[in-house]
Parts: sequence; C-alpha cells; structure tokens
Amino acid sequence: MSDTPPASSDAPGSPDFDEMTRDIAEVPAVEVIVTVAVNLMSAAAVKLGLTEEGDKYKDLDEARKLIHALAGLLDGSATEISSFHAAPLRDGLKSLQLAFREASLVPDEPGQGPGEKYTGPIYG
Repeated sequence: MSDTPPASSDAPGSPDFDEMTRDIAEVPAVEVIVTVAVNLMSAAAVKLGLTEEGDKYKDLDEARKLIHALAGLLDGSATEISSFHAAPLRDGLKSLQLAFREASLVPDEPGQGPGEKYTGPIYG
C-alpha cells in the first residue's frame, strides 16, 4: 500500500468527471451529432481561410480531412437525425466542398474531392 493519499477530485482546478458524465447523459444524441458537425464545419472553414484572419490558418490538407470527416458523419447519421437538422448541415458541407474546390490550385476531379465519396461529385 502506498502512503500517498488518492488524489481528491475536490482539488481546485480538477474536473469533476461524475458531473460531466451526468451532463452529457442528459444531452440527446441528435444534439451531440449536430454539435460535432458544427465544430467540424467551423474548423474546416478556418483551415480553408474563410475567417477574418484569412490565410493565416489556411491549410488545405487539414481542411480536406475535416470536410471528409464531416461528410462521413452526415452520411452515417442521415437516418438518425431529422431533415430539419440534416438539411442545413448538408448545405454547409456543400459550401465547404465548393470553397475547397475554389481554393485548390490543382482541383480534384469531380467525385475525388473531400467528402465526395459520401456526397457524390461537386461541380463548381
């Protein structure tokens, strides 16, 4: 046995994992999916240079990954979330795919761009 007492979760600055677990347990799955999708969209927009900072954080390789992940999430959850939630997310995804195509110096062939495996070809 160790003489070191177990770390207390009451210490200042330490997270209360029990409370965090209870909080997430109360959130409907649709809300979690939509929140993750919005976070992916926001991150992709930053990596595409679509924010006020412009090209400061632009990284098309990172944007490609985020857009692809967003498309996969939306494709995989399409039957789980209502069209009320899915339609604006699909519109946002298409906008990001078009912005990616415009930002690329050497555009992908239609059907080969980020997320197009899930959405089909994007022309722009």
